[in-house]
Amino acid sequence: MKPHDMTRELIRELEDLFARKRLLAGRRDAESMFRARVRDLRTWQARRLARTYSDMRREPRFRRAIDFFLNDLYGPQDRARRDDELMRAWRYLKRSLPEAALRVLGEAMELELLTQELDEQMVGVLPPGPLTTETYSAAYRAVGRRQSRLRQIDLVVGIGEQLDRLRRHAWIGHALRVAHRPAHGAGFGVLHDFLERGFDAFRRMKGAESFLRTIRDRETRLMDDLLAGREGPFREVAGRVSVNDA
Repeated sequence: MKPHDMTRELIRELEDLFARKRLLAGRRDAESMFRARVRDLRTWQARRLARTYSDMRREPRFRRAIDFFLNDLYGPQDRARRDDELMRAWRYLKRSLPEAALRVLGEAMELELLTQELDEQMVGVLPPGPLTTETYSAAYRAVGRRQSRLRQIDLVVGIGEQLDRLRRHAWIGHALRVAHRPAHGAGFGVLHDFLERGFDAFRRMKGAESFLRTIRDRETRLMDDLLAGREGPFREVAGRVSVNDA
């Protein structure tokens, strides 16, 4: 596929995501108690992720990237403002950003939408009361959707791969710094800060292969354990990770 054809296809994919987001937002806004339960679920899952990657966060090289994934890609925070800014700025961004940056934004939005869809399905089958390992695991199995879970992992890794490509171009970092104040002044500060934090996290890491491989391995193993109903799915999944590859 030619580069301009790839960019046109990416633009079509992003515009389809905008339509999905509008539909999902309409459903979500209808039930305040349902939204609160989704937030509880996401808080629980964010704490699980923090435990799973606590060993990597202790490594100075990986710390910013782990924080970026936990805070910017997953967690209880509402990312509606970021995605709304992306939709408002889309006409300008699709002409001005490199393809790798467009893919970061598109995959981040797809990840948020897919995660929201899966979380809402889980909330639909969770029993009342506090979340526990047992109730979470049972709801996870009841929802199933293995291919969607695999896509979720692919998106997380794909965002990392695109950011790792971007950090190799020093001019992009300079352009982001120059655009910081104008972007905030134009009302696109949340979106711009997201790109800046991601770029900076991967620039400091200087090579993301082992980082992303570890995320894929741990999340895939955990997904398999949960879907299979294995005992103790949240047992320690941390393993050795090389800090020497670049």
